[in-house]
Amino acid sequence: MSEKLTIAHWAEDDQPREKLRDKGPQTLSNAELLAILIGSGTPGTSAVELMQHVLNDRKNNLNALGKMTIRQLMEYKGIGEAKAITILAACELGKRRQQETPEERPDLGTATRIYNHMHPQMQDLDTEEFWLLLMNQNYRLIKKVRIAHGGISEVTVDIRIIIREAVLCNATILAVCHNHPSGSLHPSNADDELTSSIHQACDVMRIRFLDHVIITDGNYFSYREAGKL
Repeated sequence: MSEKLTIAHWAEDDQPREKLRDKGPQTLSNAELLAILIGSGTPGTSAVELMQHVLNDRKNNLNALGKMTIRQLMEYKGIGEAKAITILAACELGKRRQQETPEERPDLGTATRIYNHMHPQMQDLDTEEFWLLLMNQNYRLIKKVRIAHGGISEVTVDIRIIIREAVLCNATILAVCHNHPSGSLHPSNADDELTSSIHQACDVMRIRFLDHVIITDGNYFSYREAGKL
């Protein structure tokens, strides 16, 4: 009995999994993406070639592929029921993605918006947490990261982590915030020194430091609004 030609046995230039990993999914053809799903072809025919054959019969139209039945797909040598179901499941997911509304990124362009966004997460904490908010040029949130946590009255923050996260996310604007479990809105000397250091590091990297917001349960202090940035 002949063995199926699995992905592990393909030639190096015919390994779509590695291509996706190294170059990104957008570099793969439709046949290569589908080949990853079915995993194997037949003796003498790779999974990519098999899917190229199927797509050619459908004029290389993914919508037409998605309209096929399990029985129609199983007419191709090398496609059994499990592979046919996998192909149709992938087509259905693609259709459903088109129907989804793009995720709305919150606008964090003011201290009030930062407070409203972070307060529910921080209002009941009994220790300090320090968060980094990374934004694009339109003040839309890209990512938020908890940088430090655990202190009752202060936390230790590594500015190198802040800058690294900003660069990795291609953020052009960042803000930071932390809570005061005591309820005090008055920034400490350590808060002032940290804010100054972050500001200097952002200037070097040409990243806009929008604000440092101190959050309590019911109010906030903004370095930007207080004229300290």
